[in-house]
Amino acid sequence: MKQLKEITRAQRKQLNLLRCNSVLIGALIVAQAYFIVEVVDRIFLQGNTFQDIVPFLGGLLAVLVARAIFTYVNGRAGITMASKVKNDFRQELLGKYARNPIQASLKGQSGQKVSILMDAVDEIDGYFSKYYPQMIQTSIVPLIILAAVYYQNWVSGLIMTITAPFIPLFMAIIGSATQKKSEEQLEKLGAFSGRFLDILQGLVTLKFFGRAKEKQAAIRQSSLDYRDATMSVLKIAFTSSLMLEFISMLSIALVALEVGFRLVIYEQLTFFTAFFVLILVPEFFATLKDLGSAFHTGRGSMGAAKKIIDELEEKEQPVRWGEQPLYNGKQPPAVTLKNVSFSYGEGEFSLKNIDADMPPGSDVAVVGPSGSGKTTLLHLLSGLVAPSAGAITVNGRSLYDYKESDWLDRLIYISQDPYLFSGTVEENIAVGGNGIATREEIVKAAEKAGIADMIDTLEGGYDTRIGEGGRGLSGGEKQRIALARAFLKQPSIIIFDEPTVGLDLKTEQILQTALAELRENSTVITVAHRLYTIRKADQILFLADGRLAAKGTHEELMAAVPEYSEMIFAQQGGAAG
Repeated sequence: MKQLKEITRAQRKQLNLLRCNSVLIGALIVAQAYFIVEVVDRIFLQGNTFQDIVPFLGGLLAVLVARAIFTYVNGRAGITMASKVKNDFRQELLGKYARNPIQASLKGQSGQKVSILMDAVDEIDGYFSKYYPQMIQTSIVPLIILAAVYYQNWVSGLIMTITAPFIPLFMAIIGSATQKKSEEQLEKLGAFSGRFLDILQGLVTLKFFGRAKEKQAAIRQSSLDYRDATMSVLKIAFTSSLMLEFISMLSIALVALEVGFRLVIYEQLTFFTAFFVLILVPEFFATLKDLGSAFHTGRGSMGAAKKIIDELEEKEQPVRWGEQPLYNGKQPPAVTLKNVSFSYGEGEFSLKNIDADMPPGSDVAVVGPSGSGKTTLLHLLSGLVAPSAGAITVNGRSLYDYKESDWLDRLIYISQDPYLFSGTVEENIAVGGNGIATREEIVKAAEKAGIADMIDTLEGGYDTRIGEGGRGLSGGEKQRIALARAFLKQPSIIIFDEPTVGLDLKTEQILQTALAELRENSTVITVAHRLYTIRKADQILFLADGRLAAKGTHEELMAAVPEYSEMIFAQQGGAAG
């Protein structure tokens, strides 16, 4: 694969080390054969004493130690390359998901992304730690061995030259099948991981609807599909190993037959030459076989790399922030939208040509039918996604001229279902203060959010642990934890996806009182559903089908926009029940 080769070639230091090591390993293999043959020849044919062969034994020991060291260095160089590339890939993937968290959450299951981030990235290890180092070694070592054999016996060298190409030829034949099967295996693993995590997260819902057993069968089938794909890959691997062994054994046997005839029957070779060749020939084909095994691993890695690169190259709308400081203090900002448009992708929902002015300290309500683009507009205003056209300006400058940290330090986003982490109540509130708030500040924020009394009734108080996603707390309690974070942060711009919907009257009154205090020194933008919130807004943005259908006060829209008045009457009717 072109991308993997380019990535590998960029690591020049490791590649040069591998090439030098391979030359030295080739030379050491020839030297090892020489010392073994010399020792055997001197003892059994020349009748030398043990003292006479001590220097050759010392040389053999030195060669064996040196060969082990250089082989180890080769392995370490491959592991170093693999580690760096895997780290780079994971950073790129995490960077992409972090740049576009909304798009990342909309496209594909979380489990599939985790599978790519972990399993697919791990799968490419073999290309850099085994395949490429072995390919370099195989391109050098066999040539050195072949040259030594040709020097001693050109007939054996010719046989090796003729038979050796059958191994790479066979590798080329099985290569495409290996890559295809590996891609299928990774696809099945991604489907299994995605389905498993998705079902696990929704297990309670499935249980209530009596669908748990059905989904259990789906997980089992995904597991079996992955098993079958894995066995297909292993079948190719075992067949490949068998054929490589067969070809190399046949080639070695031909050389042995030729050497045996010329040594014993025709007496054309000396013992030294015959033994020297017979020691080097297995080394020659062992190197080619190692490449065959590594080739299978490399083709599997290419399938994983394709999956990673496809994920990285998938079109995105990156959010690029500048370095301009926002402003000093906590004054509420002026926010303006000029022809702002956004699309989640071809054929997906899009927001078109939104114009709005939000003065400092204003209270803006965003209303509209379901699917009109209200939450998407909040994502744009919060900086989670960048507009595909138009501009969002803050205090007269583009939002993205500022530092991301400056903007997020002054902003709080409270959704209808705020996320709570597995940890203590104190740790979850402390998120609003960047994790450095004191217990006194946390308690004060909880009091303002109207949740301090509830926390005091818990057995562990602020040290009580709550489950992932806020399990163990009611919807109203989770909302008040989120408000406590906001009081701790003291933001100058507040974005609400109206958090009081669906709560009981008492909890709603507590939240409305807390929200009123938060609004005093902030620019507030709310996706509004309740008439109370809509009426008190300084400005209302009425969205329909991704467009800004109208804007103004409640009274102005009631008088001039029939669709708006119809929506309000419908909501009042629903509220009356």
